[in-house]
Amino acid sequence: LFETKQDLMGAPATMEELYANSWYRSHFQTVGTEYQEVMLGYSDSAKDAGRLSSVWELYKAQEQLVSLSEQHKIPLNLFHGRGGSVGRGGGPQYLAILSQPAGSIRGSLRATIQGEVIENYFGTERACELTFERYTTAILQATLTPPARCEESFREAMQRMSEKGCESYRKMVYETDRFVDYFRAATPEQELKLLNFGSRPSKRKAGGIETLRAIPWMFAWTQCRMHLPVWFGVGSALQQEIDNGNLELLKQMYAKWPFFQSTMELVESVLAKVDIAIAKMYEKNLVPVDLLPIGEQVFAEMQRTIDCIKQITQRDQLLANNPVIKRMYDLRRPMTDPLNVLQAKVLKEMREQENPSAELQEAFAATVQGIASGMGWTG
Repeated sequence: LFETKQDLMGAPATMEELYANSWYRSHFQTVGTEYQEVMLGYSDSAKDAGRLSSVWELYKAQEQLVSLSEQHKIPLNLFHGRGGSVGRGGGPQYLAILSQPAGSIRGSLRATIQGEVIENYFGTERACELTFERYTTAILQATLTPPARCEESFREAMQRMSEKGCESYRKMVYETDRFVDYFRAATPEQELKLLNFGSRPSKRKAGGIETLRAIPWMFAWTQCRMHLPVWFGVGSALQQEIDNGNLELLKQMYAKWPFFQSTMELVESVLAKVDIAIAKMYEKNLVPVDLLPIGEQVFAEMQRTIDCIKQITQRDQLLANNPVIKRMYDLRRPMTDPLNVLQAKVLKEMREQENPSAELQEAFAATVQGIASGMGWTG
């Protein structure tokens, strides 16, 4: 299992050492295993390094692991540890499968389906049929007509954006003084601990963002409609390329490279769910005045990301190419907005009380469930 950015970067060397071990090779033959399985973690790599760096390191790791398995003549099965939300590797799977590097899918695919989206994918007979149809079609297409290796200029640009995106993301999330305070004030992260959600503790140990598990990290930002882990750092990375005169190159990457197209469209789909007015309402009611400058930086990056994606996709509106999904979001919004207003009010009252009443906690739990349903996932 390789989860963090450093893990993914070191994956080829780790597997090379394992394959070179004579005991392991003999054990591999003794037990009769038909292939080597390697699990790739999407959640922790995204939380650790930001969206762009995570997906790029995952892409490169798969390329290198496939090449390594071919050199050693050991069949490889990649196990994709995807979460339910886009921030944890989830989202529409058809384009995601087609955007995998050549050779990484050979007639089969193993992936986790998180509990929160099982009902969406398999809750009814028709939903189950459609899910298997999408997976089967994409796997067959990726196996029979794998994507060609992209142009070197595309890879170089992606490497630059990965580094800039990671730098911007980590500067805000891990290095900005009092960002943790802003996060805990602007989202219901602390209050979520009062609810009986999740199969594991929200934290691995006491500490800041680095100790928080990926699900509550994404869950908290989803509740206040900001979805920050998905897009923060993306705008800075794209803007750097645009400022360096590479807008036409980015447009070509979007048009010709399934990996980049998938990455941009998944970020775009989440940005279409972001509600700036709702997020600022949470900030106004819950965030101390001395933390507001952090919020200004967050909202500036959000707008930067939206503007850059519009330039690259050459569309005036987010999801203009997908009216069905856009209409679904538009229909859900007026049903979800009142729950956010209520949640912000309840959170304010809970924070004013040393021991929040059972009534307030029940009201909070109801808003959490309603907002999660409106957004289509928890974390």
